[in-house]
Amino acid sequence: MSLGELSEWPVENAAGALLRTDLGRTVGSYGDVDRQYELASVTKLLVAYGVLVAVEEEAIALRQPAGPEGSTVEHLLAHASGVAFDSPAVQAPPANQRIYSSYGYELLAQLVEHETGIPFPDYLREAVFAPLGMRNTELAGPAGHGARSTVADLTRFAAEVAAPVLLDPGTVDGALSVHFPGLRGFVPGYGKFANNTWGLGFEVKGDKRAHWTGTRNSPRTVGHFGQAGTYLWFDLDLQLAAVILTDRPFGAWAKPLWSEFNDRLISQELQGV
Repeated sequence: MSLGELSEWPVENAAGALLRTDLGRTVGSYGDVDRQYELASVTKLLVAYGVLVAVEEEAIALRQPAGPEGSTVEHLLAHASGVAFDSPAVQAPPANQRIYSSYGYELLAQLVEHETGIPFPDYLREAVFAPLGMRNTELAGPAGHGARSTVADLTRFAAEVAAPVLLDPGTVDGALSVHFPGLRGFVPGYGKFANNTWGLGFEVKGDKRAHWTGTRNSPRTVGHFGQAGTYLWFDLDLQLAAVILTDRPFGAWAKPLWSEFNDRLISQELQGV
């Protein structure tokens, strides 16, 4: 299986897994799946899930004001609030541009902490990590990029997204769907898109080209990649998910390596190799 190609990647350490989400099981893995890696922006998927738990618990609401004037929790989750990447500066009105913002996730963490009275790392651990058995996952830094985890733990998270237990399936379907369609904006490292589709935490591939997923990934592929050399995607049409963690920062080495690797991974699984 193509997962074995990870041994040839220009990285010190790597681990990965491929899941059949329709079957609810891992069909292949590589490397030390219990080794902890920095997730960088893959953190946002976990944080978004925790925020949605807070929504279902009615501690907060999607349409609750949060962030810049006129912005809501939904805007922050979908990078549509207009707040800057790493500061409270406002760069556009809400729902005007898709401005990718790690700072927006810090605002979400602060809101949940304020409304629940629980430090957000503790809330995330109690609401998501502990019930899913993600014992080697922690939010040790900013809510936009400060988590650490393992392939084994992220496969547990992937199984939850595929067949939700912590959240209502309708809530997860909503998170994986495009919010505020038609917004232009940048995908970090991959350039500007006229229609930069995003859900609640989860990037939606849509019709983007030159993407970090593969050309064989369907438009209904969702997920996130991180500057730590990490990614997690779910292809809702192919019913596959992949977790790849490395310890080399994202850069030119990853393009087009990631896309070509994902294509081979998908091809071999679909062909039953």
